[in-house]
Amino acid sequence: MSSEITGNGGDLLVQVLREAGVDTVFGIVSVHNQPLVQAVSKQLRFVPVRHEATAVSAADGYARATGGLGCALTSTGTGAGNAAGSLIESLSAGTSVLHVTGNVESRYLGSGRGFIHETKDQLGMLTAVSAYAATIPDAGSAAKVLRDGIARALETPSGPVSIEWPIDLQYAAQTVTPQRVAVAAPDPADPARVAAAVELLRGARRPVIWAGGGVAQAGSRLTELVERWGAALLTSNSGRGAVAEDHPQCVGNYGNSPLGRALLADADVLLSLGTHFRSNETGDYSMPVPATHVQVDLDERAIGRVYPAQAGVVADVGEFLDALLSAGVAPADAEWTDRARSTREQVRANQRAGLGDHATLCDAVRAVLPLDSVIARDVTIASSSWGNRLLPIHDPKSNVFPRGGGIGQGLGMAIGAALADETRPTLGLVGDGGLAVHFGELLTMAQEKPWLVLLVCNDGGYGVLRNMQKGGGQETYGVDLVTPDFALLAQSIGVPYQRISGAAQAHSVLEAAVALRGPVIVEVDLAAYGEMPAPFTPPVTVPGTGAH
Repeated sequence: MSSEITGNGGDLLVQVLREAGVDTVFGIVSVHNQPLVQAVSKQLRFVPVRHEATAVSAADGYARATGGLGCALTSTGTGAGNAAGSLIESLSAGTSVLHVTGNVESRYLGSGRGFIHETKDQLGMLTAVSAYAATIPDAGSAAKVLRDGIARALETPSGPVSIEWPIDLQYAAQTVTPQRVAVAAPDPADPARVAAAVELLRGARRPVIWAGGGVAQAGSRLTELVERWGAALLTSNSGRGAVAEDHPQCVGNYGNSPLGRALLADADVLLSLGTHFRSNETGDYSMPVPATHVQVDLDERAIGRVYPAQAGVVADVGEFLDALLSAGVAPADAEWTDRARSTREQVRANQRAGLGDHATLCDAVRAVLPLDSVIARDVTIASSSWGNRLLPIHDPKSNVFPRGGGIGQGLGMAIGAALADETRPTLGLVGDGGLAVHFGELLTMAQEKPWLVLLVCNDGGYGVLRNMQKGGGQETYGVDLVTPDFALLAQSIGVPYQRISGAAQAHSVLEAAVALRGPVIVEVDLAAYGEMPAPFTPPVTVPGTGAH
């Protein structure tokens, strides 16, 4: 490591970010964070987004694409409050994000005088939407507070960390000796609990594995287990890609489909790995599970929280898989492995029939983008139908989407992911409604010029909710929106524009867009393209009707 550095709080922040491998920071400059932004701008890359929520979303996308830490800088008060929604998403996904926000001068903290940008109990607000939050109380504590925060953001289970930094302490002199990032390893698993779980699994003849986001770092071991065991592999949306989705036993994110439910109903054991069993992926917890359920998770509270577990192991998934592979498992019945393979093919065939020509969009995306390209998907019909299921994912770091279900975060995530690695293209898959939430970030895209293909599926409003209302036999309300002329919009900000109006154009237009090696807006004109044979509706229960 290099020798000690001198400067102010901004120089200290740059140093600790470098220690964590961060080279790009997202944020908005303010009177209450200028020393930080100034130092980052000079020594790293500062990306000036147009809204604080996007600063966190972009840092989130950067963290997911790199597998490391993302960093966002915001102002105090309203600025910190604007970041809260995206912090909730990072908390839901367990993403390693460091959010550094300013605060008023330390002598005015908590005085209630109405000092500019001051808000009531900012730390309490940040604590509610972060995995951990802290205040830098004095200049001498700044380095420790920042490093502790980074360590907490990077440990597993991970999550966003918010640090508030009074402006006078940002300007204070700092002398810092560089250090290595020290991240605590998870506690080792209880051998007795591992042994009990292994014993239940070893004799299974019809096993199903349900893989969640906790398998992201254990893909090779999970693939080996699937093949040696002959198991069927179901995944949550977050668990996609740890085992490449072209694997013949990877049924994928179809657990709540009729065929997925039938597979689970006939299985004799379920091994769930690092998953929360989210309501939208289990039919509001109505999805059947076998009588024998072995659950592995780093969070003790997750064991048996949704489905009873006959054996629960609190451990890193990779550690448990090592133990299971070492102990050995008997191969499943050959007929069961064949059923896993046929189920994989049939669920996709069924979905393609419901998608019609929209499946061609999915095929074109996969054909023209490298397998390691990030596919950053907002909450929209294209994402919720083919993007979250049919589109093959081969690397967990390429699978970026708002796990908490919030609309409008996709563009920010796409920008962050694209700037994390500019050697390959990134796809942002958004709808016109979600894009409008943070429309100003098109200017960030134009300014920073990432290799980002923004695929805008334009149906003139909130198509998911429109379908839901129509499906319930209601007249539509609140879903029809004015949308811009995207060609003129792109021209006004100096970004290339292309249009897809039918399935026959999908491959050639996307191929040309990727070849531009920069930002491009590709509009899918859904009025011209045509509807899906089976219109998509969200898998949520409507209270009082029993409808999903």
